[in-house]
Amino acid sequence: MQEYLTFRKMITPVAIQIIFWVGVLGCVIMGLVSIAGGAAARVGGGMMVLTGILMILLGPIAVRIWCEVLIVVFRILDALVEIREKLRG
Repeated sequence: MQEYLTFRKMITPVAIQIIFWVGVLGCVIMGLVSIAGGAAARVGGGMMVLTGILMILLGPIAVRIWCEVLIVVFRILDALVEIREKLRG
């Protein structure tokens, strides 16, 4: 607990996992809404359906890449903290 209160241990990597799943859920919901809207549209519906399908397929991949970049940044931070502690003795 002391590590969290003094900001020596980060809770952000756990939060990033939650953000990932919320982002995936958001992509799927938005994709389904786009598909439904395209199916009901009189004009331009095909493009909306295509956009929805792409959002469902590519959205989670984009969210995953973004979350992995954030996790790498925090792992670099953890490694630098370990190096600093080893140098201090």
